[in-house]
Amino acid sequence: MKLKKVNLNFEIEPLKTPLGFKGGYLSSLWQTVLLAESGTSSALGLGTQSILWSDAGVFSSLSQAGGNAAMFSVTEYASRMLLGMETGNPIEAQEEILDEVHSFACRISNRKNLRKTFTLNSLVALDNALWGLYAMENGKSGFYEMIPEEYRAPLAYRHPEVACIPLVSYGVPPEEIGRSIDEGFFALKIKIGSDPSNDGDRARMLEWDMERIRSIHSRFSGKRTEYTDNGKIPYYFDANGRYDSRERLWKLIDFIDSIGALEQVAIIEEPFPEEMEAEVGDYPVRIVADESAHTDKDILLRAQMGYRGVALKPIAKTLSMTLKILKEAEKNGMEYFCADLTVIPPLLEWNKNLACRLKPYKGFRIPVLESNGHQNYRNWEDLLAHHPMAGSEWIRPRNGIFRLGEDFYRTSGGIFEIPGHYKKLVAS
Repeated sequence: MKLKKVNLNFEIEPLKTPLGFKGGYLSSLWQTVLLAESGTSSALGLGTQSILWSDAGVFSSLSQAGGNAAMFSVTEYASRMLLGMETGNPIEAQEEILDEVHSFACRISNRKNLRKTFTLNSLVALDNALWGLYAMENGKSGFYEMIPEEYRAPLAYRHPEVACIPLVSYGVPPEEIGRSIDEGFFALKIKIGSDPSNDGDRARMLEWDMERIRSIHSRFSGKRTEYTDNGKIPYYFDANGRYDSRERLWKLIDFIDSIGALEQVAIIEEPFPEEMEAEVGDYPVRIVADESAHTDKDILLRAQMGYRGVALKPIAKTLSMTLKILKEAEKNGMEYFCADLTVIPPLLEWNKNLACRLKPYKGFRIPVLESNGHQNYRNWEDLLAHHPMAGSEWIRPRNGIFRLGEDFYRTSGGIFEIPGHYKKLVAS
C-alpha cells in the first residue's frame, strides 16, 4: 500500500452549550477531513479533534483555535511523511511514523511532556483513510474481514443490540437525566472532578462531586433495567484524572457507600493523573483506564497497578492503536468497552463496529457504547444527514439501544463510503 496523494481540510462544529470536563469547557470541535489516494483507490477519513481530552495542558496554554491548529498541523505532517512510503497495513504504517510524528507534535505545541494521546488523536482521520485503502486494495469486504488475524480473537461476537450510554457533563440538570432514562437509556456516564470555584481547590471539587452523586442517586436509584445483572441503573463515573490522592478518592467511595450507591457503580474511569501511578486494586469498585492507556505498552503497567478495565477509543486513538490495546487488555484479563469523544455520526460507526463484536462488560447483558454527539452538537440533525447511509435504522438508538441488523453488518455501517458533504471539502 502506497499513498500517492493526500488532501486535508477541517470543519468547525459548534456545540449547543459549553461541554464541561477536566475542569474546563469546550465550545466547538474541529472535524478533520482527509482524502487519501493510492494508484488505484481513494478513501476518505474523518477525525474529531478534542484538545481538552487529549492534553489539558495544551488546552490551557493555547487558545482553542491555537490548540486545534497545532493538532491539525500534526495531521498534515503525518500524512506528508507517508507519501510515497510503501507499507503493509495501517498498523505497520503507524508504527513506522509514530515516534517522529510525536516529536513534531511536541515541538509545535511547545510541550516536551506532550501526552501521546494528543498525537494519536491527530492521526485518526489518516488512520481511517488508510484502513479504507487497505480494505479496497486487498479485497476485504467489511470491518471484521480487514482486521489482521492476530487481532481478531476478542472480536468473535456479532451482537444484534448495543446499548447507547449518554454523557452527563457538569451542567446537565437532573430533569434532563430523567428524560434520558425515560427514553430507555439505562446507563449513565457522569463527569466528576468539577472546579466549581475556578480556583483548583480539590476539597471543593470533592464536595461538589458528592452532592452531584447524591442528587442523582436520590432521584434515580429506584429505576430498573433488564440489561444489567442486578436490574439496577449502573453509574459510570469519569474523573479525567482530577483526583490528586488515593485518600481523596477513598473519601468519595466511602461517601458513595454511605448513601447506598456502591453496588450501582460499574466504573470509575481515570481518577488520577497518569503520572501518579497509584495502586488502585484495593478499591471496592472497578477502576478503568482511558487517557493514561495511550498505547498498548501502557496496558501492562496499568494492569500491574490494579486497573481492571480500559476504555477503547478507535475514534480518539486510532483503530490501529486500539486493536493493539485490545489485544494487550485481553492478555491481561482486563474488561473493555467503547467510549466516545463527542464524534460526528460517520465516525460513531467505527466505534459501533468494534463494540458490537466485543464481549459485554461485566455486569451488563449486552455490549455498551458511549455516544453523546446527539446531546452536544448544535447541528446534530444536519450531521445525521451527512451520514453516507442517512436514514438507516441503526444510525439512531431506539429506546436507548442501537439495533444492528444484517444491513449494518453487510455494509459495516457505511465506514467505507465517501460522504458527499465531506468529499466537497477536500475536492481537488
